[in-house]
Amino acid sequence: MIRVKNRQITPSYVQSGGCRLPLYRFQTIVVGTGAAGYNAADTLYRLGQEDIAIVTEGVKMGTSRNTGSDKQTYYKLTLAGESGDSVRQMAQTLFEGGSMHGDIAMTEAAMSAGCFYKLVNLGVPFPHNRYGEYVGYKTDHDPRQRATSCGPLTSRYMTEHLEKAVEEKNIPVFDGYRVVEIVTSGKGEAKRAVGLVALEAEKGTLVLFAAENIIYGVGGPSAIYQSSVYPQSQTCASGTALAAGARGINVTESQYGIASTKFRWNLSGTYQQVIPAYISTQQDGSEPREFLDEYFDGPGAMADAIFLKGYQWPFDPRKLGKGGSSIVDMAVFAETREKGRRVFLDFRRNPSAVQGPDGGLDFSLLGQETREYLERSGAVQGTPVERLKQMNPLAYQLYRDHKIDLEEELLEIAVCAQHNNGGLMGNIWWESNLKHLFPVGEVNGTFGVYRPGGTALNSTQVGSTRAAQFIAENYTAPPMEAEAFGRAADRAVRRCEELIRSVAKNQNGAYPQALRKQYQRRMDLCGAFLRDLPQVEAAIEECVRDIRELSAKTLAETPVQLRDAFINQDVLYTQLVYLSAIGEYIRQGGGSRGSYLIGERDLSRCAAQGVKTRLDNGAFSDRACEVAFDWENLSCRFQWEKVRPIPQGESWFETVYNQYLRHEVIR
Repeated sequence: MIRVKNRQITPSYVQSGGCRLPLYRFQTIVVGTGAAGYNAADTLYRLGQEDIAIVTEGVKMGTSRNTGSDKQTYYKLTLAGESGDSVRQMAQTLFEGGSMHGDIAMTEAAMSAGCFYKLVNLGVPFPHNRYGEYVGYKTDHDPRQRATSCGPLTSRYMTEHLEKAVEEKNIPVFDGYRVVEIVTSGKGEAKRAVGLVALEAEKGTLVLFAAENIIYGVGGPSAIYQSSVYPQSQTCASGTALAAGARGINVTESQYGIASTKFRWNLSGTYQQVIPAYISTQQDGSEPREFLDEYFDGPGAMADAIFLKGYQWPFDPRKLGKGGSSIVDMAVFAETREKGRRVFLDFRRNPSAVQGPDGGLDFSLLGQETREYLERSGAVQGTPVERLKQMNPLAYQLYRDHKIDLEEELLEIAVCAQHNNGGLMGNIWWESNLKHLFPVGEVNGTFGVYRPGGTALNSTQVGSTRAAQFIAENYTAPPMEAEAFGRAADRAVRRCEELIRSVAKNQNGAYPQALRKQYQRRMDLCGAFLRDLPQVEAAIEECVRDIRELSAKTLAETPVQLRDAFINQDVLYTQLVYLSAIGEYIRQGGGSRGSYLIGERDLSRCAAQGVKTRLDNGAFSDRACEVAFDWENLSCRFQWEKVRPIPQGESWFETVYNQYLRHEVIR
C-alpha cells in the first residue's frame, strides 16, 4: 500500500536477477516509521530535499509507537532550575558510561535542546511550569535533573506528532514492504549503498528501490530474543545491513530488565517502588508461593531491593552484592529458566514478609530511603495497587487499557531484552562505513556500556536530524538510472529468488514462526544477561548451521510465511554477529559489566553474601569493539578501537560563523 494523496506514483520495470521487477526511484529513502524515521523525513523536507519516500514493514509496528515504562523518559540538557549545566557537562556524562566516542557524546548533548524544542513545537506534551521552564528529574546514571516525561507513552506521542508533520507534507509512505537486501556498488572504502530490495508482504513479490541515500531507522535487534519487551510486531533488520557490509559497534552492550510478557511493557519505576509481591507457580498455575525472601537477609532488605529496582531497573552486575537490586532479576531467572516455573507480580497484596497485622505494609521494616520516598509521595495506602494509583495513575490505567486490571489479576513477568546500546556503526553525521547509508535510532550503536535513562529517545531525534543535515548539504545527486540499478541489484535479487523458490517446496520443512522460537530460545540462554563462553561458542556453531540449513528446513506456503522466512534469515545473521562479538569480548578477558554477568551465577549463599562476580571495573571502557560480518563465509572480524575523546571544539563566534558561511561545518 502506498500512502500518498493527490499524487500518482507508478514504477518503471527493469530486468534484474533474471526477473522483471517494479522499480521506484527517489533521492532518499527512509526505512522505518518510528520517531527516528519520521523525524528524518520531516527534517529532509524542511531542508529542501523533497524527492523522498518512506518504506516500512508496517506503520504501526515499531518500538517507538508500542513500548514504554511507568514514566517513559526523554533525556536532554537541563532547561529549568538553578543547577548549572552545559553541553560539555552532558557530553561528559554520556562519555563516562564507557566505550562511547567523545565526539558522538558531544553531538548528542549539543543537539538535545534543539531537538527537544522541535518536539515541543510539534505539540508533544512535555510538562513545564507557569514560567515556561521544562522541569526535570534524575534518571539512572544522571548527575543532574535532565530527564523529562509525558508519562508512560512519551515515545508514542513523539511518533504520532512527527507522523502528522510528515503527512502534512504528503511524503509518500510505502506501507507493508519488508527490506530484505541493501543493494551496494563499489568495493573497500569506496563501497556504498545505492538502493533496496523489498518484499511486498501482501503479495510475496519483490520490489526494487533505487536511492542516492538510505536513512535506516529500523529499530533494535528485537526478534533475536524470546524474552523481550520489544513489541512482537517489530522484527530484526540489523542483519540485512551487516550482510551488506555495514560494520557493527559495541553490539555486546544490551540492557535487560523485568517486564510483563502478556502485554510487553517495562516494569520499572513506580511498578517496583510500590513493592508488589513476587509469586512463583508451576506452569499450570498451581503451587503458588513467594520466593524472593530466600535471596535476602531479612524482609526489610527484600522490600528495599524491590523498591530500588524501580530506578535501578536494568540488570547491573554491580548491584549483585548482598541486598542488591539486581538479585531480583537473578531470582526471577532462576525460577523461570532453571526451575521451569512461571513468575508473577501481585499488586493486590504486599509481600508476606513485610505485612503488618492488618495485611498492610509494615513501614517500620523499610529502609529510610524507601520509607521516606513513599511517605513524601503520599503512597502509604494498604496495597501496592492502591499506592500505584496514588503515585502514578497513568501507569495503572495503561494496563487497564490493555485489558489487564492489576486490582483483579496477577501480572506475569520475565527478565527481558530491552534496548541495545550498540548496533550499526556511524560517524558524527550518523553515516555508516557503508557510504550513503545512515543508521538512525536504536539500530545505530551510539552508546557504550552505561547510559542515562531516556538518552535513546534523544538519540532518535539527534541522529535523524544530523543525517538529514548532511544529506541535504552533500548528497543531492539523483538516484542511479533504472537499467544500471537493475544490474547493480542482480546478485541481491538472485539470492532472494533462490530463498523464495526453496522455501516454497519444502513439504517436510517447518513453518518460520516455529523455527524462530528455537532460535530465540538459544539467544535467551547464552546471549542475554547471563553469559558463559563454552555455551556461547556452542551457540555460534548452531547459528552457522541454522543459516546454512535455513532454506532447506523452512516451509513458507503464504506471503506472510515468506516474509517470516526472510525475517528469520535476518535474525540468524544478527545472532551470529552478536554471539561472535560476545565470544570475542570474553576471550579478550572482559568481565561482567553493563547489563550482563559473565561466568559464575551461584545463588546458594546469595542472602548472606550476594552473588559472586568478576567485574570489568572499566578495563575495556576506553575501547569500542567494531565487528565486520562476512556473510559468504559466515565469519566475523573484530577491531578494538580507542574511543575518541570529547573534542575541544572551536567556540569563537567569528571563526565558527565564517566556517558556517563557507559550508565547511556540515561535511
